[in-house]
Amino acid sequence: MEMSGDAVEDNHKTEESQPEEEEVPRQLLNGKKLSWQKLRRFDSLDIESSSVQGHHAHGSKDTVAWTVILHLAFQSIGIVYGDIGTSPLYVFASTFPNGIKHNDDILGVLSIIFYTLTLIPLVKYVFIVLRANDNGDGGTFALYSLICRYAKVGLIPSQQAEDQEVSNFQLDLPSNRLKRASWLKSKLENSQFAKFFLLFATMLGTSMVIGDGVLTPCISVLSAVGGIKEATSAMSDDMIIWISVAILVLLFSAQRFGTDKVGYTFAPIICIWFAFIGGIGIFNFFKFDTSVIKALNPQYIFDYFKRNKKEAWISLGGTVLSITGTEALFADVGHFTVKSIQISMCSVIYPALILAYAGQAAFLRKHNNLIGDPFFQSIPRSLYWPVFVIAVLAAIIASQAMISGSFSIIQQSLSLGCFPRVKIVHTSAKYEGQVYIPEINYLLMLACVGVTLGFRSTARIGNAYGIAVVFVMTLTSSFLVLIMIMIWKTHILLIISYVLVIGTIELIYLSSVLYKFDQGGYLPLAFAAILMIIMYVWNDVHRSKYYYELDHKISPDKLKEVVTSTNLSQMPGLAIFYSELVQGIPPIFKHYVSNVPALHSVLVFVSIKSLPIGKVPADERFLFRRVEPYELNVFRCVVRYGYTDVRNEQEPFENLLIEKLKGFIANGEFWLSQNDLNKDDDSGEYLDEGEVDGENNEHKDVKQVDEEKRQEAIDKEIEAVNQAWRAGVVHLIGENEVVASKGASVARRIIIDYAYNILKRNLRQSEKVFDIPHKRMLKVGMTYEL
Repeated sequence: MEMSGDAVEDNHKTEESQPEEEEVPRQLLNGKKLSWQKLRRFDSLDIESSSVQGHHAHGSKDTVAWTVILHLAFQSIGIVYGDIGTSPLYVFASTFPNGIKHNDDILGVLSIIFYTLTLIPLVKYVFIVLRANDNGDGGTFALYSLICRYAKVGLIPSQQAEDQEVSNFQLDLPSNRLKRASWLKSKLENSQFAKFFLLFATMLGTSMVIGDGVLTPCISVLSAVGGIKEATSAMSDDMIIWISVAILVLLFSAQRFGTDKVGYTFAPIICIWFAFIGGIGIFNFFKFDTSVIKALNPQYIFDYFKRNKKEAWISLGGTVLSITGTEALFADVGHFTVKSIQISMCSVIYPALILAYAGQAAFLRKHNNLIGDPFFQSIPRSLYWPVFVIAVLAAIIASQAMISGSFSIIQQSLSLGCFPRVKIVHTSAKYEGQVYIPEINYLLMLACVGVTLGFRSTARIGNAYGIAVVFVMTLTSSFLVLIMIMIWKTHILLIISYVLVIGTIELIYLSSVLYKFDQGGYLPLAFAAILMIIMYVWNDVHRSKYYYELDHKISPDKLKEVVTSTNLSQMPGLAIFYSELVQGIPPIFKHYVSNVPALHSVLVFVSIKSLPIGKVPADERFLFRRVEPYELNVFRCVVRYGYTDVRNEQEPFENLLIEKLKGFIANGEFWLSQNDLNKDDDSGEYLDEGEVDGENNEHKDVKQVDEEKRQEAIDKEIEAVNQAWRAGVVHLIGENEVVASKGASVARRIIIDYAYNILKRNLRQSEKVFDIPHKRMLKVGMTYEL
């Protein structure tokens, strides 16, 4: 393999190959017999590359003590289940907007709710989907990242063999004996359409979840506040709407204080809420009609459809609201553990919800005319005010969970280059992943207030809500089937059973909610379309910029020519060049030296890279290599982040980078200074231990360097870095002007010249991401013609 500054000439050539191990004979050197040594051939950074290693202590969440699991199960009630727990406020009212026509229709709907709750949240999510977590993280991005790790379906060619050495990245590739898994992997990797479609589906899923973040506060708060009409007739619909708007504005205004902690602090409130709805359900069940237990018989579902035909199918748009917030089970698993979610769902949430719906059904069997607000109508008078207060608090907590979820999803989108740069504030040093995004918070608040004032009723908002819920569930199932085939290698009969049962139910629900498109169903699709356009424009130009840098990167020979040029003067100091290019030296460097004919004594080219995993352990984040000629102290560094990692660490990025660089030099196996390294007597070339000719597998002799001499050289290089650091650090960032090339189509010009540049002008710059000191930052202007 070539020991040069350019790691990969053509990523497409190396992408398919896996790192292989090869025995390299060690010859008799300087009269000393050396043993055989196994060396690895790498795709991107060559044999000399190394990450700064530390002690690993990656504890598995599966080994957590039971006391901790039970504690987490209690906490999860507060943050995960607020949304699904407040569904009994509006499900029956949304299912029967035109009243109850037959008393047994209540049993039919209860039966639908029972089997929907059992099959979707309980069987699908709690026992199947939670297994598809990505090192503990959940959500659409976790599924996408799992698929990206097992098959090369990422659209940016920045994969490196070293990525698989990150402890969280480890996986078992499909065995060639399992033809189905290998066939699917091959199809995905070789189809550009499949790669685009997977990214599109991920963007759609995340956009729909953000749509949930708008609709959940509207429907939950409006439903809870609406209950006050049962206490006083003086309360008009307009007053209820304005009270709801006031609560929503306060809720969004409080986000900057880090109210994600509300979910943990107020777990007892949600517990009281579930105790109330379960207890009232038991009371109503025995008081009004115990015969509703017959709804366990699915025959009542068939009878309901037989009686009501099309209207029964349309009413599914109401019953699907009983499983809103189910996606939060999976999305929030990163804060807890799989076992804690399973325990809380099976022991508290599922029984309480079944009892609540059974109690409401028993009440409605005797009071068909009170379908307008069966939840508050069915509460015993003496419990009305306590339940009302807890309902409003539960609605706020449910809204909080979805808003926080929206922030987390945008953070993940940002890290994968799918969303414009926005300010991310980490609101808690204690709890991971709790973020606040001011710009998004403001837009969500405006959308919530607009929806509440525009729709004015839970029934119409419910029509919109249903589409967002079912779309995300259907996409999750689609990803899950890919994971079952390619990663889990599940038996084909089990996969077919999953598709026939769960898939069929979700598609039936999807067809029903889409029927109400013109009655408010268009709203989440409109939200999703706006977000998708923003995400697509940003991601498309982001990819095009990467390919431009890849095509215009500086060759090793050109780099040598530039840095050894007599026209350049050398000055003390350390220069850090930032780019996203992983393979090679970015074109910004050539542009810089053509305008500023001076180089600092130490140069570091930093590439920022996102891996398809949730977190990269801190001691595995930095991957360094040297760039020839060695005596000029030029280094390349790939800084790797997962999609939930904090980019702006408490310690300044500059300090962290330099400390890791010194660690890399100190841990280096070989001393590589050209001034003292012995030359090969035959060729006159300088050799590094373990240098391998990747083309011909011709093994060259290697020279052993005296240990004392080696240590002296290492100390000398570390001192050179320290002196450069003391002399001053300059951060060089590309201030790229992106324009469409002359031959570009009209659509391309609109995307690049207008849409992208409008987004870029209105959002924050890259130096904010790494907290770069303004006084030591130098922007290098470049024009990219895409």
